[in-house]
Amino acid sequence: LGTAWYVFSATLYKLMADEMPAGSRFEIFAKGGGIANPLLVDMGKVDVALANRATAVWAHDGHPVVYGGKRHDGLRALIGGLNTVPISAMVREAYLKRTGHETLEEIFASGDPVRVVMKPKGSSVPVVADLVFEALGTSRDKIRADGGSILQVSAKQIPGVLRNGQADLYFESMPRGHPTVTQISLTVEMRFLDLPESVIAKLGKIGLAETQIPKSWRGQGRPTRAVDLGTVIITHKRLPDELAYLFTKTICENADALAKAHKAWSRFKPEDAWKPEATGIELHPGARRYYRERGWLED
Repeated sequence: LGTAWYVFSATLYKLMADEMPAGSRFEIFAKGGGIANPLLVDMGKVDVALANRATAVWAHDGHPVVYGGKRHDGLRALIGGLNTVPISAMVREAYLKRTGHETLEEIFASGDPVRVVMKPKGSSVPVVADLVFEALGTSRDKIRADGGSILQVSAKQIPGVLRNGQADLYFESMPRGHPTVTQISLTVEMRFLDLPESVIAKLGKIGLAETQIPKSWRGQGRPTRAVDLGTVIITHKRLPDELAYLFTKTICENADALAKAHKAWSRFKPEDAWKPEATGIELHPGARRYYRERGWLED
């Protein structure tokens, strides 16, 4: 709850309710996240899931750190390029005023205590935050050793944590209209921080492309430099072709409904949803059939 993906799932439920075969049961699991969802699909606990382009690739190929080297190569894509998922950081103005720091480099190089808040394990955000820490020469252990802390709570709890002054720095994915980021920007004096160039260069080597968060929120004086995880709908090769085709067709032919549900999907282009740079992993045969029928994909 409190994330763009939950809004998308509710919209998808409405779109699919009348399209599913008789006797089908459609249920939304509001758990997991970009890291956990590929595992849930691979284990057969869910049939279709939202994931990040980067995490779908990492899971499929068995990223040595994120997925312990275990390949989940039965994963398949239905639709890619739903929206960009930029990740960056926000910091409380009170912290900046107290410490005199202005950038992420200064915050972590100073040795001053900083209290970090982000979503729990299973989300892509903590993984990217750890990669940022590493690129800046720090770690969770060092942050704690310097007197700081790492707090991981659900999205709906984070605004209260920041309003109550229990954390200073907040890592988050920030697609346009993100409910939690919107609430925080309106209720807490925050500043959006660029990811340093050195961090973006290192993260770019593992599939996290540079992007910008357009100026959209209070506290964001200009576009913010970030990295993009991307959004893709994934399934497993075991899903029947007809269902994969139905999901793909329904979503691609209701792009307007997605745009109305959430600003983040206003730039979704169904004709590009099959492209490797959008999906990251192999298409399911049922999805491939739909794209071929539309004339978008030629084998």
